[in-house]
Amino acid sequence: MVLDCVAESRCPLCKGAGVLWHREHRHKLTPREYHRCSQCQLVYVPAAWHLSPAEEKAHYDYHQNDPADPGYRRFLSRAVTPLLAWLSGREGAKGLDFGCGPTSAVAVMLAEHGIHCAQFDPYYRPDRRLLEQQFDFIVSTEVFEHLRQPGQEIAFLVSRLHTGGVLVVMTKRVRDLTAFRQWHYSLDPTHISYFSEQTFAWIAEQYGLRLEIIGPDVVMLHRDG
Repeated sequence: MVLDCVAESRCPLCKGAGVLWHREHRHKLTPREYHRCSQCQLVYVPAAWHLSPAEEKAHYDYHQNDPADPGYRRFLSRAVTPLLAWLSGREGAKGLDFGCGPTSAVAVMLAEHGIHCAQFDPYYRPDRRLLEQQFDFIVSTEVFEHLRQPGQEIAFLVSRLHTGGVLVVMTKRVRDLTAFRQWHYSLDPTHISYFSEQTFAWIAEQYGLRLEIIGPDVVMLHRDG
C-alpha cells in the first residue's frame, strides 16, 4: 500500500537525510514523491512507490533496444565513443555491460572494434558468477536511474574494477527543481534514482575516483589507483 506521504527518509546512496523535494501528480500510475538528499544531492523515489520486481520486468519487456537500429546506436554512441577512445592502446581489456537487457547493443558495438564485453542483467542475463570477476572497464547505460540501492550497487561495481579501470555511466542528470517538474524522464515508473553532477562528484570523492564529465548524460569514473 502506498503511503500518503513519506515526510523524511534515508538516502539510498549515502544514508543521509532526505526530505520531500517534489510531489508528482502527472504520474500515470499514482502520484509519488521525490526526495532529495542534503548530503549527496541524489533525488530519489522512496521505497513506498517502487514497483514490484515482476511489475518492473513487465515494463522492461516492452523496451525495443535493437542493436541494428541506427537511432539506438547513435544514442548509445554518446557512451561508446568516449569508451573506445579510452580503450585505444589497451589491448585485451576486459569489460562488462552491467544492466545490458535481453541483448547488449553496447557489446555488439564494441565487438565491431574487436573488444569483448561480458553481459550481466538481473532479469535477462542473471549469471552472478560473472560478477566474481574483475574488469578493466564497466559500462552501464540507462541503468543507474533504476537502482533501488545505488550505494550498495555502486560500491560493488567499483570493487569489480581493476586499478586503472573506468566505470562509464549513461543516465540523464538532474538540473534543478523547475526543470524537474516538467521532465518526462521523471514519469517512467521504473525510474527511482536521479543523479546530478554534484552527486557524481560525491561518488568520486567517496570511492577515490576521478570524475570526468563527458556530456549531459554521460560520465566516466576513473579508478586511477
